[in-house]
Amino acid sequence: MESFYAISESYTRRLNEVSEYYKTILLKPFDFTKEEDIQLDGDKVNYAKTTTERAEVWRKRLKYLVLTKYSDLIDDREKNKSKVGTIDSLTKQKIVYKADTTLEREARTQVRRQIERYFTTLKNHNTTDELFSSFVNGVTGTMDPHSNYFAPVDSRGFTEMMSGKFYGIGAQLREDQSKIKIASLVTGGPAWKSGELGVDDEVVKIGQGAAEPVDVTGYAVTDAVKLIRGAQKGTEVRITVRKPDGNIKIISLKRDEIKLDDTFVKSAIIKGEHKIGYIYLPEFYVDFEDPKGAKCSEDVAREIEKLKLEKVDGIVMDLRGNGGGSLPEVVKMAGLFIEDGPICQVKGRDEKQPYQWKDKDKTVLYDGPLTVMVDEFSASASEIFAAAIQDYKRGIIVGSSSTYGKGTVQRTIPLNPESESDLFNKKAEDLGTVKLTLQKFYRVNGGATQLRGVVPDVVIPDRMELAKAREKDNPLSLSWDEIAKVDYKPWTSSYSTDAVAATVNDQVRNNTTFNRMRLKIDSINKENDKAYSLNLEKYRLSQKQLKSKYKELDEMLKLSKQLNVKNITADETKLTADKEKAEKNKRFLGSLKDDLYVDEAVKVTNKMINQSNIALNHGNATVPATKN
Repeated sequence: MESFYAISESYTRRLNEVSEYYKTILLKPFDFTKEEDIQLDGDKVNYAKTTTERAEVWRKRLKYLVLTKYSDLIDDREKNKSKVGTIDSLTKQKIVYKADTTLEREARTQVRRQIERYFTTLKNHNTTDELFSSFVNGVTGTMDPHSNYFAPVDSRGFTEMMSGKFYGIGAQLREDQSKIKIASLVTGGPAWKSGELGVDDEVVKIGQGAAEPVDVTGYAVTDAVKLIRGAQKGTEVRITVRKPDGNIKIISLKRDEIKLDDTFVKSAIIKGEHKIGYIYLPEFYVDFEDPKGAKCSEDVAREIEKLKLEKVDGIVMDLRGNGGGSLPEVVKMAGLFIEDGPICQVKGRDEKQPYQWKDKDKTVLYDGPLTVMVDEFSASASEIFAAAIQDYKRGIIVGSSSTYGKGTVQRTIPLNPESESDLFNKKAEDLGTVKLTLQKFYRVNGGATQLRGVVPDVVIPDRMELAKAREKDNPLSLSWDEIAKVDYKPWTSSYSTDAVAATVNDQVRNNTTFNRMRLKIDSINKENDKAYSLNLEKYRLSQKQLKSKYKELDEMLKLSKQLNVKNITADETKLTADKEKAEKNKRFLGSLKDDLYVDEAVKVTNKMINQSNIALNHGNATVPATKN
């Protein structure tokens, strides 16, 4: 523990030191005609060793921030040049043409306020508990990136994320000029029902029941949220707010269960050459504390049943951005698409034989054409599902060059003493939990998903392809290895996944748009990887070129003809029950209509359907047992 206190003291001293730099540096105008640049990639620069070096680092950083603001203000001025003398509809003030010196001064003022808020929030956040969490995770992270310490409140947050629910008041918060304000209210939640809390109310203090409230001025929104959420339903939280008219009001609310709808599975119908069912699963969720709580495998099964009633010809399962979740749930979900057999293997360092996670149910809920969408952020449980579907040749995997590559298994271990009481018969302090890596995942073919991830059958260029965000990009990650394959029976169907994938890959390789996308993505990443000029003219020129490249890439990502996407008939009433749900549903369908990658997944599914129809017409189909 001595090292923790020594490091914390050093860190706090340096933080206090650099938090004074910006005040002096931002007093004077910057010279943007000077030839100098700044490297924003921390891995490419050395730590500043002296006070002079630290001051220079901050001078350049602040100059860059002011430069970006200044450049934006110049753009706004030129855009509104024809409106000078008229009244701005938002600010209700007369639009005037401002000199460069005025814009530069306004840019410095904006940055000063931004940095002031940054340091205020950082200092409020840096409690001993928060610093200790950072310290412990700094130690565990050198051995394995996924072994983490959770302070009690963070441990609760992890459980909430996995279950898709929490106990709170049903209000979303936002940061506004270092103030925390109510952004929106969840329909039916405690805050909404009370009628006392409103959008744009400023949260001043948060108290737990009758206890002394905490002044949250300068707090980060995430820290304020931790104070509002609780571990139990029915507990009281007292929120002191400043109304838009300036009145101060204390509002008492009882926490209730709030469900995170965005966590749960969604589905839709895509009509085109064939009728395709689309299922989006953001994570493999499960409620560990409630046996009757949400389980993604059961929810996906319900969506499949609804799609079958709609008589879809194929299904697209979208796991893009799905960071994983419950291992038992992914095994059950894979079992919806295959007869029975092993889904994956897990093995610890000292375990002689791997353990096989198996689907033991011989029935199949859906036996038709299946396409699974993944990207570089599909990790852990997503990779197990995709690998099983690929190894069983049950469907075709479509996505970027590989998934994330997290092939390690963690278990959450409480650090609390076994005794519920200390020597004085008081309740023991909650010491939090450790999420510890104990095993690795292995595919049924014996290969680990660690580092290498899952390579899709059909690879489509992705705009995030060259971003160094995968497991393999962390030098501290565990290595790849392999073990013996297990006995499993590949899926027999009326179409060949290999043949379809080979045909589509040829089309992708010869697709002019995809080839242009690869070149443009490579060009953008090279541009973002270099140092930034602090010369105004050079900076504006490079930004103009970069914006042009992004615009060209955005145009390539747009479909020439929108997909015909509809809600499942059974869901329409539920999805339009209130204004908020209707708006979310509209955004969901809208995002699918223009999604180039969904369009490609639909094309792959159509090819499987067409090949299946040809085989059926020739009497060659083999149909497995189906669960109805």
